[in-house]
Amino acid sequence: MIPRIQKRGQRTIGLLYYLYGPGKHEEHIDPHLVASWDRNAPDPGRDRSVTLKQLQQLLDQPVENIDRALRPKKHVWHLSVRNSAEDRILTDEEWGEVARRMVTAAGIDDPEQDAGCRWVAVRHAADHIHIVATLAREDGYKPDLNHDAARVQTQARSLEVELGLRRLNKGDGTASQRPTSAERHKAQRQGRERTAREELRETVRRAVAGATSEEEFFDRLAAAGLLIRKRRAPSGDLIGYTVALPDDRNKDDDPVFYPGARLAPDLSLPRIRERWDAYIQDHGIALVDPLVRTAPNGPAAARRRAASAAWHAVLVIEQTNDAVTAAYVAAAGEVLDALAKTSAAHTRHELRNAAFAFERASRSQVRAERGHDRALRQAARDLIHGGPALGRGEDGATTAMAIDMLFFLITATAHWHAKNNHAQQAAAARQAAEHLRAAYQAAAAQPLGALYQRGRHLGRPLLRQQAAVVREALPELAEQILAEPGWYALAATLTDAENAGHSPAMLLTVTAAERELESAESVSDVLVWRLRRAADLPADTTGLWPQEARAKRSRWRAQHPAQQRTGPRSHSP
Repeated sequence: MIPRIQKRGQRTIGLLYYLYGPGKHEEHIDPHLVASWDRNAPDPGRDRSVTLKQLQQLLDQPVENIDRALRPKKHVWHLSVRNSAEDRILTDEEWGEVARRMVTAAGIDDPEQDAGCRWVAVRHAADHIHIVATLAREDGYKPDLNHDAARVQTQARSLEVELGLRRLNKGDGTASQRPTSAERHKAQRQGRERTAREELRETVRRAVAGATSEEEFFDRLAAAGLLIRKRRAPSGDLIGYTVALPDDRNKDDDPVFYPGARLAPDLSLPRIRERWDAYIQDHGIALVDPLVRTAPNGPAAARRRAASAAWHAVLVIEQTNDAVTAAYVAAAGEVLDALAKTSAAHTRHELRNAAFAFERASRSQVRAERGHDRALRQAARDLIHGGPALGRGEDGATTAMAIDMLFFLITATAHWHAKNNHAQQAAAARQAAEHLRAAYQAAAAQPLGALYQRGRHLGRPLLRQQAAVVREALPELAEQILAEPGWYALAATLTDAENAGHSPAMLLTVTAAERELESAESVSDVLVWRLRRAADLPADTTGLWPQEARAKRSRWRAQHPAQQRTGPRSHSP
């Protein structure tokens, strides 16, 4: 059950015309009252002799009785209460009880004193009602509406239990402002997938990812095509900003601007500055690390560094304090935003959805202790500057590697939120993890398929040798791993590690001990990416199998010259 208090208004009649009218898309069906301050209140929906004007005059009468100078400037209070799509359809009597409980919780009505405001509850659809009240009590006093939004939310949680409805998670005041119904209808008319507010929030978050200065941040916003207005103090200091989509216009054909803080609590300019100020203040240096600056550039290298940073973060957040963990969680959102922006088409949609969902999980009441998240923010910056990745080759394979490591980071984030009773954030992190799982399957299919084929063509002695390595290093998981389809890819990876000069048993023992493996959907897949990252092996081996096959054929010919046929049909087994 979702109660939402709308902006206060000045015209009771205008709101009644909307509620009793056909709606903007003819979606209003059979509008009628289900409850009101007076059981005998007239209902224009069911009594044709009653007009909307008459109902408006009754609602506004206590306001008219107040001296004009003392009347509230905006006296119309509006609350919508909507059920989830999977909820059962409530009867009019049940919706009436919901309305009475909501106005009492908000402070609109006071049944015990019989001195509340006048209100009506209108139902014009199966899944929701609208409550309209005028803000003047019958005794002339103003209603106490302090924290009315929090009180109706608490009442909604109780009603969900009593009515057997889907139980939603309680918020903590850190969520982004939801799009209004007007914004949603406008997006539908314009054929947008998301509202202008949501598109702006996504674009601004991508501009923040890994940014190190105001200049870079605003340059990225401009490059994304947004209209920008900067707000300055009388001293000339920059104190805020607003952004707009060029094609999002109001009725006067002016762009609709949104302040950063109205997009999300952590997108105000002061909160954005915290992301890079901590490094300069604590260390006297900027975010960009000179050592990292000399590292190989390009999408594949950036994804390798992102995978390493994500995996390090997984190990840290399970052992550190909440303030440091909150910083890592916020920085993980930047990495997701950067990865979604730069990934190939076949993974971009799911990565974008993962970043969009995780936005809610990136904030909580725990104030982040910035500075510890430097590696993750650097990874986000590297992804942006590494440029767009191809969907194949080393770019595609390292994308799968990075997604795999991020999946574990986001899952660890969900556990941290759940442990701290951050219900909405934990749910958002789990939703993001599901999108990451889908993105991983798309990204990993080709590179893991190539490794699988190479593993299938390893000689039996070599496969037995690698199986013995697994049994030695992971005796409790060995049989499970050897039965998985991904075992052949792991065998090929162990062979590559041995050819690169590593001890397969030691490498496998160390990487497996970094974190538990029992919760992995495919233990062999997880070990493949851990091993290839730790041993710095190529993530993509698509072109290696033909080379290996030719080398194997040449060795066979050299060892068995007498068995080779002559002529155009000669071949080796």
